[in-house]
Amino acid sequence: MKIIGLTGSICSGKSTIAQFLAQMGAAVINADEIGHEAYEPHCETWQQVVDAFGKGILTADDEIDRKKLGEIVFKDPEALKRLNGIVHPGMHRVAEKRIERLKREGANVVVLDAPLLVEANWLDLVDEVWVAKASEENSLKRCRERSGLSEDQARSRMASQLSPEEKAKYADVVIDTNVSLAEVEAKVKELWQDRFGPKRKT
Repeated sequence: MKIIGLTGSICSGKSTIAQFLAQMGAAVINADEIGHEAYEPHCETWQQVVDAFGKGILTADDEIDRKKLGEIVFKDPEALKRLNGIVHPGMHRVAEKRIERLKREGANVVVLDAPLLVEANWLDLVDEVWVAKASEENSLKRCRERSGLSEDQARSRMASQLSPEEKAKYADVVIDTNVSLAEVEAKVKELWQDRFGPKRKT
């Protein structure tokens, strides 16, 4: 089984690449979903986050309001560092379990789709790193159109992550997404053929 760590800055086209890889036959683990699992009410990670940031971040159902928490941490580097120190190890444990389960189920290629793959120090979970790279202009445009984030919110999230150039230093593959969707798809198919051709689904 081969494990790809897919990463990139916010709105870099990473999720689109993950979708194309899923169409090719890969099993995709999404870090956002892992985060939701790590934040399950009253689990260990949930309790540590509430202890650190107070009950004001909770909804009426004891769920962590990620938008409210995001507003706190993306304005305060120290708060973000504190949150990541709690959440990243918890998410790492969940990711590890999911990878093991997929291995038992016979998956050939697994994609760990994680914007903070490098920052969270999850490189030990993957065999190779793929980085989606877009210009700041294109990333901001996509954030405004698809994520409902303001330019300031998008910029603060970008500033909290490593730059695309820094991420690329860890990459085995860099996919330029400053091109058409069809060109991105063609590049993913080409990479799949080169690396996993015999396993490709038709």
